[in-house]
Amino acid sequence: MSTEQPILQMKKIHKRFPGVKALSDVDLRLFPGEVHALMGENGAGKSTLIKVLTGVYSIDEGIVEMEGRPLAVLSPLESQAAGISTVYQEVNLCPNLTVAENIFIGREPRRFGRILWKEMNRRAAELLRERLNLQIDVTLPLHMYSVAVQQLVAIARALNVSAKVLILDEPTSSLDKNEVQQLFRIMGKLKQDGLAILFVTHFLDQMYEISDRVTILRGGEFVGEYMAAELPRLDLVLKMIGKELHLLEELPSLNEDYKNSRGEELVKAEGLGRKGSIDPFDLTIHRGEVVGLAGLLGSGRTEAARLFFGADKPDTGTLILAGGHEGVHSPREAIGRRIAFCSENRKTEGIIGDLTVRENIILALQAKQGVFRTISRKRQEEMAEEYIRMLNINPPSPEHLIKNLSGGNQQKVLLARWLLTEPQLFILDEPTRGIDIGAKAEIQKLVLSLSRQGMSFLFISSELEEVLRVSDRIAVLRDHRKVKEISGKDMNQQQIMQAIAGG
Repeated sequence: MSTEQPILQMKKIHKRFPGVKALSDVDLRLFPGEVHALMGENGAGKSTLIKVLTGVYSIDEGIVEMEGRPLAVLSPLESQAAGISTVYQEVNLCPNLTVAENIFIGREPRRFGRILWKEMNRRAAELLRERLNLQIDVTLPLHMYSVAVQQLVAIARALNVSAKVLILDEPTSSLDKNEVQQLFRIMGKLKQDGLAILFVTHFLDQMYEISDRVTILRGGEFVGEYMAAELPRLDLVLKMIGKELHLLEELPSLNEDYKNSRGEELVKAEGLGRKGSIDPFDLTIHRGEVVGLAGLLGSGRTEAARLFFGADKPDTGTLILAGGHEGVHSPREAIGRRIAFCSENRKTEGIIGDLTVRENIILALQAKQGVFRTISRKRQEEMAEEYIRMLNINPPSPEHLIKNLSGGNQQKVLLARWLLTEPQLFILDEPTRGIDIGAKAEIQKLVLSLSRQGMSFLFISSELEEVLRVSDRIAVLRDHRKVKEISGKDMNQQQIMQAIAGG
């Protein structure tokens, strides 16, 4: 671990938005040859601090120093030129361009002004193979690959820039365990090379595994900087959330009395499948039941969910709803049948950033009612305020632009949007991805409460503990196939892992 002076230092940083103090008196020091974790609840100010550092937002008060000299970063390009490279949580590459073009965009190898396409493709493939152990066709458009691969391409692009500081904003949120370990090996090598790495994460195990130092924010304020090895886990959590952990500890017992108590069949998939997405499968969801989907990334969980919502059309099998109705042929029809779908890609398939919290909340209900039955402004405000209180959305202003909210609060707005339509079946695809412990507990508690009131859920999560905590029954998927259903006393991590592994 380095004992040098910090390579980058932020002092007394303040940042305000209309009606919101996003950062207040925040400090950050990054040392060469260290992984420095940045932790805190959603809304703590982590993303805002990164955007201030990288020139996306201007600083209202405070100073930034790079190698002991004042640094004024007015744009992301200036940040990159100063040696600060960033990989954001939501992959912000160009899905229509090839993998190679995304890695080298703005830095393409040229001769006499012309791009050397073969050279660029060769160097991109070599970079991915040697640094990330990833062998893919770099000439294909990025959108043809999974979110996990897209995340690795974003990291490869950052590694391809000569940087002194590397910022990784939730880089592991879409990676499986093997990919996480591969990334950590890369981070370890970069540490040895003297790079300062800022690692933003919600995963406690990962923080302790890879980090040397940690800075904690809460409510936009600086809580403290600590050596990771000297900070007990319970202290870390309490400093992050400022409240006890009984919220999470109570959840299993809250659901215990309701496990295996099934209502009537609400929806039933018989031989439902789509070529290239998921093999034909059977799955029944009863009223008031939470059915979890477990499996590794790429196992077919999202693909199955999209068939239930009509976002993709099956080419085999049928979907039978209560009352004998067969098939859901479009998301519009699904909404009419009281089926809601909260996508894992909230940035591209969820929020509309330039609209307010109020406007985002009422979108699905307005679409359900049609253009000729406009919801009055007064009623919109009443509904928005009701769900802001119910879900503890922060800041609690209906007129705040949703793009200025943290990821966790954006997710709560999407939950409010769909809850307003009073669905019978609510499909939640990674509803707590990238969300802190406190917000995660609130969402899990909400799922359990609504299921007791008769709402059914199809619940997808990469975290097995979370699936076990909220589910009455779990369907396990592997390689785009449903391989097992688990319920009752068999619902434990060992059974799920064996099914996923094929044991």
